[in-house]
Amino acid sequence: MRFTLAGDPGVPDARSATRYLIWLASRHKRLFTVGIALGVVWMVAQALMPAAVGRAVDGLARRDEGALLTWGLVLFGLGVLQAVAGILRHRCAVHNWLAGAYRTVQLTVEAANRLGAALPRRVAAGEVVSIGTADIGQIGHAIDITARGAGSLVAIATVAVILLNASMPLGLVVVLGVPVLMAVVALLIRPLHRQQQAYRDAEGALTTRAGDIVSGLRVLRGVGGEPLLSARYRARSQELRTRGLRVARVESLLEAAQVLLPGAFLVLVTWLGARFALRDQISAGQLVAFYGYTAFLVNPLRNLTEAVDKLTRGHVSARRVVRLLRLTPELVDPAQPVALPDGPGEVADPDSGVALRPGQFTALATTAPEDAAAIVDRLGRYTDSDATLHGVPLRSLALTTVRARILVADNDAHLFTGRLRTELDPHDRDDDDVLTEALVAASATDIVEALPDGLDSLVAERGREFSGGQRQRLRLARALVADPETLLLVEPTSAVDAHTEARIAQRLGAARAGRTTLVCTTSPLVLSRADRVIFVEDGKVVAEGTHAELLDGEPRYRATVSREEN
Repeated sequence: MRFTLAGDPGVPDARSATRYLIWLASRHKRLFTVGIALGVVWMVAQALMPAAVGRAVDGLARRDEGALLTWGLVLFGLGVLQAVAGILRHRCAVHNWLAGAYRTVQLTVEAANRLGAALPRRVAAGEVVSIGTADIGQIGHAIDITARGAGSLVAIATVAVILLNASMPLGLVVVLGVPVLMAVVALLIRPLHRQQQAYRDAEGALTTRAGDIVSGLRVLRGVGGEPLLSARYRARSQELRTRGLRVARVESLLEAAQVLLPGAFLVLVTWLGARFALRDQISAGQLVAFYGYTAFLVNPLRNLTEAVDKLTRGHVSARRVVRLLRLTPELVDPAQPVALPDGPGEVADPDSGVALRPGQFTALATTAPEDAAAIVDRLGRYTDSDATLHGVPLRSLALTTVRARILVADNDAHLFTGRLRTELDPHDRDDDDVLTEALVAASATDIVEALPDGLDSLVAERGREFSGGQRQRLRLARALVADPETLLLVEPTSAVDAHTEARIAQRLGAARAGRTTLVCTTSPLVLSRADRVIFVEDGKVVAEGTHAELLDGEPRYRATVSREEN
């Protein structure tokens, strides 16, 4: 697979979280490299300061004003260099953080678009939400910490070389002590990794459950299921809290180790340096320098432990992102898409026997609602089948061609945040006449009139300020504004009252005159207005005709549309 964005080269093989993080860093290779170089300069400048202070102290002890002035200026220069490099390093780090985080957002959105209708079946909604809210931050931190981590490694190596040249025993203490400290920290990283993975998985599952509860809250209240679902959510929330406490427990130990271990190391080196100074094995200036080195080493050691922590967190988050990006869509374009003739053509589903005549208003009545949904999925190419348009198999056409000519509008479609005008007319054609005609056909003009700013009113997320029937009418109006060559409507009036349904049934045929329209419904009000009704039982067409003809000649149809029991 390849992680790609428009205009960007992709990664030929990025099957692991580690490779994904490396790919993110390589997207801004120059800035990433400059950040690491500045991190090295920033830390090495700090590492050399104790040496300058020690030389100045030795000059002061010898009453050498020239040496004192020289090393004082060197110390000043190192301070300026550290400040400038630190500022520039931070700017690079922030840029790299944002680039890694938002590149992940872009790839996640691209993957969601690529998966299309298969996304809800392949990935839980909470998983995608967690990537966009929490995981991007951890991935950004993993990219950001590399500059400080690399600088800290070089600084520790620099200090070790200086100490080995000045005093072999003290140098060995530093050279051997740093790996020991890192090994102790590594003992805490592994359980932290496991706890974080379990916590992130549980968080994604709980986010999904919360989304399901909110989206079905009205139904839950209607059937009295709100207390039960609330209790279950509360129990899962407490489980997540327990997992979070486990993560925090390991993190607290890691934080304590970041303070305690470097502090103990500082005490040890200072004590040894003092003993060497009393034995005249090192000068007073060297003792001051050794103390400065050990005090300085606290910072790079903490940076290294922080780097291990953030890289671990980033790896956990990147693994979740890669798991999403590795998913492949169920439907793909053919190698050589077939061209279609212009104009409407017959849309047919050989599996069921349903065939939609061009320019006709057809109704589909089924004994089982799932049969209607399956037929529409095949006709709209949301599942692979032998369905055809103009006699050409849909699988031989580019998906963009199918989506442009066949529109499926069901009750799972969402209303998004923004102006209602933009919501109903996503292509921004700004044709008020078309919008008005669609609203009239969907019997939704009263909804717009009740809004404070009419079509310019803001719609909340998922249109939660509207009732279920109002959302259904607005979705129908949006489908009519799109004016596709073939429109497949699934139960477009199931949530409205009988009077509103009668108005929609009366106006829908005229609004779609000359276009191919299929309405899946068992409502007599809609069926009576259709040019032709197709009756399906057990997934197969068993009768066709007008509503009146089927009522007279097909008992099973009559039982279905009149809600009688067989």
